[in-house]
Amino acid sequence: MIRAHNLAMSIPEDALREFVLRQRWFGAKSREISHFQIIGAPVVSADEPLLVLALVEIRFQPGTHELYHLPLGFRREWKDGIAEVDGWIAYDALADPELARLLVLRMRAQEDVAGGEAILEFRATAEDEDGALEHVRPMGAEQSNTSIVFDDELVLKAYRRIEAGVNPELEVLRFLTDRGFPSIASLEGWAAYLGTPLEATLAIAQNYVAGEGDGWDLALDALASGSGDEFVARLRPLGEVTGAMHTVLASDAADLSFAPEEPSGEALGLLTASVDEEIEELFATLPDLPELEPILGRGEEVREQLRGLSHAGDAGKVIRTHGDYHLGQALWTGESWVVLDFEGEPARPIVDRRQKRSPLRDVAGMLRSFAYAASAAELERGVAPPDGWEERARDSFLLGYLAEVDAALVPSGSSFERLLSVFELEKAVYELRYELDNRPTWVRIPVAGIVRLLERAAV
Repeated sequence: MIRAHNLAMSIPEDALREFVLRQRWFGAKSREISHFQIIGAPVVSADEPLLVLALVEIRFQPGTHELYHLPLGFRREWKDGIAEVDGWIAYDALADPELARLLVLRMRAQEDVAGGEAILEFRATAEDEDGALEHVRPMGAEQSNTSIVFDDELVLKAYRRIEAGVNPELEVLRFLTDRGFPSIASLEGWAAYLGTPLEATLAIAQNYVAGEGDGWDLALDALASGSGDEFVARLRPLGEVTGAMHTVLASDAADLSFAPEEPSGEALGLLTASVDEEIEELFATLPDLPELEPILGRGEEVREQLRGLSHAGDAGKVIRTHGDYHLGQALWTGESWVVLDFEGEPARPIVDRRQKRSPLRDVAGMLRSFAYAASAAELERGVAPPDGWEERARDSFLLGYLAEVDAALVPSGSSFERLLSVFELEKAVYELRYELDNRPTWVRIPVAGIVRLLERAAV
């Protein structure tokens, strides 16, 4: 144990920096970095190959920091290593099928592994899980995490950037799995770091679900092939799955983390003030681009619409939600939809992602995804969607949603439309900032959404 721990703590900072900066899951490449350091290195296996679940602290200027989870393997020989330390090659353990398999086996064994400054908690959702775990492959290109597939039956998902607290994906998946909700990849196990300097979720295991593709790719394929309205027909069952998901998430009044609540006036006021400040700042700094002309000088109109949140009348309930809901988070199996990725928006802190919110925020995210699909079909595939496609997609999804969601969770009548429009507008403003920073050629998509919502409010 001591040997593996000391090897991890001895990796040179320069080598650690060079490795992390090359990884897709490190999202702060543009920030000024002052220091890389391994601050925790609990040992999972002290026999070759050694396995350590390291915590890497990355400090930025001025004075902020992030923590990353880096499973480290150590062998006497290994290609593509991070560094050589005392005759051992350090490398990313998730590239090693033997060590990835070991993490799942620890979960199935329901072990607590003492690692010096911390305890590693490994748990499974069922007793006596077995299976050979023979065929191991990476899930594919991912932005913020790393997923490994075993025998096309199980997926190990290791979180890379971590924070103190239970990851909302573990929390929500466990709740839905325990209640038998069918439209998810059920939770099979997890690993957590319990100790100094924090307690955090490191990884989860889920049932592997084979699919024909996620909703985003299927929508673009359908629009490009001229079968866009066939895809619209699938959106009613997606709405039904979404409504059923929200109903289950609000089904246990005895669980304080999930019990539905009345939204407080104070909470709505704070939300409105926060978003209002963001919009004021964004519209005050809009660049001089022709694509922005339809909204230039209309910042006050946008702010006025968002202030309507605190005067929306019946606002329904606030519950635990998906938190980052769009077409890319829904997998079509050929017969039904499965909802994926319950982490929430990764850029937001865990405390924020675990808060209860109106289920209409999820709905608004999905509706905005239809607008993006319609425009992306032109931008990426050179095909204009059929006239009225986005409206038909919205109507199909909402019909399914309203048929399945517990009516007590959402407002009715004009209050439903008003609150939904406010959340769509908030989402479109968020999209505008993102596209200005990352994809200026896509700016016209959120601009069109903002204009349409302002025009709808004026009617």
